[in-house]
Amino acid sequence: MKRNDSIKIAGIAGYLLFLILSFACGFNPGKEIGHNFLSFSIDMLKLLPCAFILIGLFEVWVKRETVERHFGEESGIRGYIWALLLGGTTVGGLYVSFPVAYSLYGKGAKLGIILTYIGASGICRVPMAIFETSFMGIKFTIIRLMVSIPLVILTSIALGDYLVKRNYKPVKGK
Repeated sequence: MKRNDSIKIAGIAGYLLFLILSFACGFNPGKEIGHNFLSFSIDMLKLLPCAFILIGLFEVWVKRETVERHFGEESGIRGYIWALLLGGTTVGGLYVSFPVAYSLYGKGAKLGIILTYIGASGICRVPMAIFETSFMGIKFTIIRLMVSIPLVILTSIALGDYLVKRNYKPVKGK
């Protein structure tokens, strides 16, 4: 067994021991952590299988040429607009966006556009904007989006160019 594997196993065992002792001793913060973890895990089990099926269908049905045309090196500003639209409509937050981004990268999308997609899926989701508008008002939401969107695009371009110059490549899955 590798050293990293034994560290991971020890960390998981320590966490489980903490939860068991928290429930046995009535330690409320530990019990709350356990309930939150269980709730989060159930939410993930509801969402991720559907998302991964859709990502699998995307891998099979969408041609590399289509992704390169809309998200690739030659797409220009249109690629960033597509990334904003796709990110704004992504359901499931960032834990769905990262596998989609990896799939886009594998099909030839430009790194800066992928970073824009990830940023947009974190801050520009339509359901989140509607929820925010109901609490903070339309003026706040518009100002936030008018500031956030250009910043996401500019930082994505800068970071994408920086990483490309350094020959960055995403890590391949096992």
